Amino acid sequence: MIGRIPVLDVSPQIDCGRRPAKAVVGETFRVGATVFREGHEAVAANVVLRDPGGRPGPWTPMREEAPGTDRWSAEITPDAEGRWTFAVEAWSDPVTSWLRTARIKIPAGVDTALTLAEGALLYERAAEGVPKRDGREAVLAAADALRDPGRPPAARLAAALAPDAAGALARHPLRELVTVSRPLPLRVERRRALYGSWYELFPRSEGAVLTPGGPPVSGTFRTAAERLPAVAAMGFDVVYLPPVHPIGTTFRKGPDNSLSAGPHDVGVPWAIGSPAGGHDALHPDLGSFADFDHFVATARALRMEVALDFALQCSPDHPWVREHPEWFRRRADGSIAHAENPPKKYQDIYPVAFDEDMRGLVGEAVRLLRFWMARDVRIFRVDNPHTKPVVFWERVIAEINRTDPDVIFLAEAFTRPAMMRALAAVGFQQSYTYFTWRTGKQELTEYLTELAGESASYMRPNFFVNTPDILPAHLQHGGRPAFEARAVLAATLSPSWGMYAGYELCENTPAGAGGEEYAHSEKYELRPRDWEAAERTGRTITPLITALNRIRRRNPALQQLRDLCFHRTDDEAVIAYSKRCGSNTVVVVVNLDPHHTHEAMVSLDMPRLGLAWHETAPVRDELTGETYHWGRSAYVRLKPGRSPAHIVVLRPSPPIGGSPTS
Repeated sequence: MIGRIPVLDVSPQIDCGRRPAKAVVGETFRVGATVFREGHEAVAANVVLRDPGGRPGPWTPMREEAPGTDRWSAEITPDAEGRWTFAVEAWSDPVTSWLRTARIKIPAGVDTALTLAEGALLYERAAEGVPKRDGREAVLAAADALRDPGRPPAARLAAALAPDAAGALARHPLRELVTVSRPLPLRVERRRALYGSWYELFPRSEGAVLTPGGPPVSGTFRTAAERLPAVAAMGFDVVYLPPVHPIGTTFRKGPDNSLSAGPHDVGVPWAIGSPAGGHDALHPDLGSFADFDHFVATARALRMEVALDFALQCSPDHPWVREHPEWFRRRADGSIAHAENPPKKYQDIYPVAFDEDMRGLVGEAVRLLRFWMARDVRIFRVDNPHTKPVVFWERVIAEINRTDPDVIFLAEAFTRPAMMRALAAVGFQQSYTYFTWRTGKQELTEYLTELAGESASYMRPNFFVNTPDILPAHLQHGGRPAFEARAVLAATLSPSWGMYAGYELCENTPAGAGGEEYAHSEKYELRPRDWEAAERTGRTITPLITALNRIRRRNPALQQLRDLCFHRTDDEAVIAYSKRCGSNTVVVVVNLDPHHTHEAMVSLDMPRLGLAWHETAPVRDELTGETYHWGRSAYVRLKPGRSPAHIVVLRPSPPIGGSPTS
């Protein structure tokens, strides 16, 4: 039902307000609404934000985005975790309406005395709502001036426009016909739900020993913990582990996904479950729970969190197969259906069927999550959530976050947009995205404009440059320059990004032509790496990755998603974009072509950078330390292998003459 002052299309709202929009502590986001009224009377609006305790904060005035559009907006910044609400208040603004009329009538000499008298009455009434210590006397003085017959009419009007009176009324306006929208929910989460740098590693490969002709020796949590200082030194915040549970032997896969495993083949970690236990057990080769706790504690001491894979599937040897046959789908011949992604078959994995015992599965999922939460795991990367009912995840995440709102769920869902959005709306704090396959300037611009737009209110991207399953074609054929450019893009376009171990070594050998699987995939075999030798010989892009994470930490603009602006370049192989957060502005220019040097003119949208069109600003390239002066046109030359990108921070200053070049 429309109120006295229509307040329509309030945003952000998810599923017509039935689900909360999302933000993190300290994140600024925009609230918008369509506000208008009949006739020509002025209206105004503000946002009322209520904290988890129901206490209203200071209301934030809204501004019309463009004259005559009736679309109003304001930026708000919640400062604590929890369930908030926000609402839009719209009201008739009689003082502004009178000023509009007075500015026309008084210079024209139309109804001068009456107009001034009406203004005096308004200002007297408005003064009643202005605190004595915050400008009441200035408003009353304006009312007296409007009544003063000894002054010319123009002078009396000018007194009403005096800065002290105008400022007091801006802070404490006279509001009539106040109309309030229905409150909308807002869930405010911890910063890690939006911002972080992720590193994925297989503990069994770290410290593993391969002996020709003999059985391999698995790495353990203890040996994997020895790798953590190097990961932390690169600036990563989250270390993510694939499943660490016992692996089944029935239909175990061999190297490169072969159907017949040898006696020493280690199997796929996602084929969870054996007589040694299921999702609440550890693979015996990795060590004990004391060893796991040591790994987590080591990460914590290095200011990193551990994310654990949560894969609701199992091997034919999992205890669930015997204890809960109702949790699996049987085929016409009575066998349990194994996982498939035609033409791929995963005979070593049974997917779970949910409709026979949804309640039981929700309870078991919550139990398992709490089991690992008790071991100081607060982040879960959920494997293939799009193959499970959305309502299942809604119930599970709601139950976990009801008591532990700091727990974060990342959806590994490379699937249809509708499913990805639904998973985000029902509770997943982060999501994998299509970034991996967006390589051209136009498709990157279109996709990131979508992600940073309305969907940013509920779907947060995490840009992984590779995964154990995905070695994209541009990395296979682009060599080291492609690895460098994609790292720059992921780390600066998204507040959360990630990489799978080996990316820093530019590993890019595929299992076969036309596919995205790695040769000698770590999913199927141990893959120890000689990290020290790679560093000694320079076969690594670790310095660039370290620099990127350092730049991200120093620049709040790169820690948020919503304020992203693309700038025009005259070369389709060169992409330019900027991010702003308060006084921090970062401009990034990347060469998307890993094979050729490109020169381009970048046309910067100066107002989006907080500058006037005619201004120039000193900028510092955070990758090289070099400084330039950039204005609305800047020349760049980017050579693969030497200068994959510019990441410059603006330092506004008075205009400086000379040609802005790099």
